[in-house]
Amino acid sequence: QVQLVESGGGWVQAGDSVRVSCVASGRTYGMGWFRQVPGKERDFVAAISMSGGTTYYTDAVKGRFTISRDSAKNTVYLQMNSLKPEDTAVYYCAADLRETWYLFALDGMEYWGKGTLVTVSS
Repeated sequence: QVQLVESGGGWVQAGDSVRVSCVASGRTYGMGWFRQVPGKERDFVAAISMSGGTTYYTDAVKGRFTISRDSAKNTVYLQMNSLKPEDTAVYYCAADLRETWYLFALDGMEYWGKGTLVTVSS
């Protein structure tokens, strides 16, 4: 079992940047970020391997968002630049303890945080 706690959300204006963080209570293999708008399904945003050497991004955020992690601190970050109003969502951290975590990176990670709201105003 692992617990995840997100932080760093808030209200920003379009074009601004914000970084959200997620601390895990233990060591994990893959970690990722997902987002959800009320009334819609939760969508994959980005994921990263334990070493940080492998990353995945959804097309909508490529070139604007960067996922990184500090494995020594069991922490994953999502740096979000050039934010758009359509990036407004609750951002959820996810983690997986399986070596084959990459099979579940887009859908099916084992553990989830409670989310942090990012609101981008136009």
